[in-house]
Amino acid sequence: MTTKTKKEVVIPGEIISKGSDFLPGDWTMKQGDNIIATRLGIIEKYEKLIKIIPITGVYIPRRGNTIIGEIKDITMNGWMVDIGGPYSAFLPLRECPGFIEQNEMENVYGIGELIVTRIFDVKRTSIDLTMKSRERELGMIQDGMIVRVNPHRVPRVIGKEGSMINLIKDASNCYITVGQNGLIWINGENLENQAFAKRIIEYIVENTITEGLTENVEKWIVENKPSSIKTISKEKKIEVKE
Repeated sequence: MTTKTKKEVVIPGEIISKGSDFLPGDWTMKQGDNIIATRLGIIEKYEKLIKIIPITGVYIPRRGNTIIGEIKDITMNGWMVDIGGPYSAFLPLRECPGFIEQNEMENVYGIGELIVTRIFDVKRTSIDLTMKSRERELGMIQDGMIVRVNPHRVPRVIGKEGSMINLIKDASNCYITVGQNGLIWINGENLENQAFAKRIIEYIVENTITEGLTENVEKWIVENKPSSIKTISKEKKIEVKE
């Protein structure tokens, strides 16, 4: 059995594993004894699974994804939301906590406002959203800044088990919400903290396919961190929405 090394970039149709040691995951397919790539991206192995993390392309909605969307229209039964996918999503009135009068809907979420929401159903031509959550992480965005990245580079911004995004948070002292659709909400003590978090994210995105990315990011932070930004306590937690 032979397998290409982790983080090596492959193209569609390229053989990434031979033999039976791995099962095909996202953006791969089995062809005889070979597993081949179906998208341009980076190989990732996890236990018996091998998959591709695409580095280009549009957002593909999945049930359970936490995303950031923009209110585009208000209907009698809910809100139309642009989530950067192949079609608009719908937030039903019944999927909002509490009771909301129809004539009060615009006061809850107005056109042009950004919300953190979650996908609870994906159909052939429609996406349904919800604002119900036990963790209270969903709701309207009022402060901070939004950074847009290619949605297929979100896994690199988050890192394994949140390692990369925790690194960003510790360095910038910011609250960060990562939407799977490529929108990232940064909210810090001041604009300087937020801007530094944004710069770190941009560095990660620009160097997605670099080997040893975590170490490079750590070095970049040391060399570029403003002296006015203090390192926060490790006891503070980061909000990462996956």
